[in-house]
Amino acid sequence: MKKLPILLILLSCTALIACGKSQEINGQNMKTAYRSVRSLKERLPQENRIEFEVSFWTIRDANKDDKQFLDIVGGKSPQEIIEIGKQVYQERKNANYKGYDQYSSWGEMITKFGRERIDQDNRKSPKKEDAKDKANDVLYKL
Repeated sequence: MKKLPILLILLSCTALIACGKSQEINGQNMKTAYRSVRSLKERLPQENRIEFEVSFWTIRDANKDDKQFLDIVGGKSPQEIIEIGKQVYQERKNANYKGYDQYSSWGEMITKFGRERIDQDNRKSPKKEDAKDKANDVLYKL
């Protein structure tokens, strides 16, 4: 009977610790990192999602080695990832890295990617059919 309260306290502490890391990237391996990034992105405000996503993939592109990449992003919050992404962008911009010369600033790059994402979403979403057109459809279900 004395073990039950101790066991409950340990379980409670474990649950609190696990819940406290929900705003950080899990850097144990690549699979958990990608899963936590997807989860974090869904919880971010719409205006920060693209900046977070671009930052994450900019860091990934700069660090091809999985272990080094996981060491950098593991345990980081979305805001910290964005800051690291800005630093990587600036380093690459200063080094005249190919592809970054078309952007004058980080904000311009994020705006361009945001417009591209909106265009992609507009192309993906089918146009809503009018009920009147549906009633006049000559195609029959077989």
